[in-house]
Amino acid sequence: MATIRVPDQVPSPAQDSETLNHAFRGWGTDEKAVIRVLGQRNKSQIRKIRESYREIYGKDLIDDLSSELSGDFMKAVVSWVYDPAERDARLVNKILLKVLVEISCTTSPDHLIAVRKAYCSLFDSSLEEHILAKFLVTLASSFRYDKDKTDAEVATIEAAMLREAIVLYILGTRSIYQLRETFVAYKQSYGITIDKLRSLLQTAIFCIDTPEKHFAKVVRDSIEGFGTDEDSLTRAIVTRAEIDLMKVRGEYYNTSMIVGDISGYYKDFLITLLG
Repeated sequence: MATIRVPDQVPSPAQDSETLNHAFRGWGTDEKAVIRVLGQRNKSQIRKIRESYREIYGKDLIDDLSSELSGDFMKAVVSWVYDPAERDARLVNKILLKVLVEISCTTSPDHLIAVRKAYCSLFDSSLEEHILAKFLVTLASSFRYDKDKTDAEVATIEAAMLREAIVLYILGTRSIYQLRETFVAYKQSYGITIDKLRSLLQTAIFCIDTPEKHFAKVVRDSIEGFGTDEDSLTRAIVTRAEIDLMKVRGEYYNTSMIVGDISGYYKDFLITLLG
């Protein structure tokens, strides 16, 4: 369930564009106006605002936001304003492995295809060319059936296949020394350690089984310990705000810790997205 609260009466895209442009004028920026407009619009509305802004002022709203805002607040707002496919393509380019697993396992096949197209357009290379691990290529390249209809017989057969998977055969029949050599060869062949593969497999299973628990863990890990991982916190909230952020909040009930760990307009914007 989404957390975005869109007002009953919403100004036209042209009016919102004018409000935003006015917020950028003069000495300083009216950050509250930016939050009031962009923090209370869904993706379809923001897309229209961005189109209207370009038509009226001849420039991309993203460029003005990037120059008028700063710090984590700027990064969060810009990430929110990007079209979801473009946003996710940029996230994948920045932190390839973890985000690719998240996106591949928690979004629709159509969205994944859109991300791959956006990635190619933005970075002049295919997403597959930037993926070293065979496991990740499989996740990113496949078109997964996206309906809620299931087949109990297929589930039973594939559960048995998981239990009898070749990796279990290798682990159960090879010597410790042979296994260590195999792990070295795996890294040389696929550019990823076996421990990293284990972590990615765990993340993939977690994302598929209970995505809200995964992103609640991302939130928890981003604010616990010394300092705050603002990029991970922003990613979790921005990417799930229109999908299942209410469920993520339900898993991570201590929202006050998020509020207490950040400050300023960055905090105000994330609180707006949190509903």
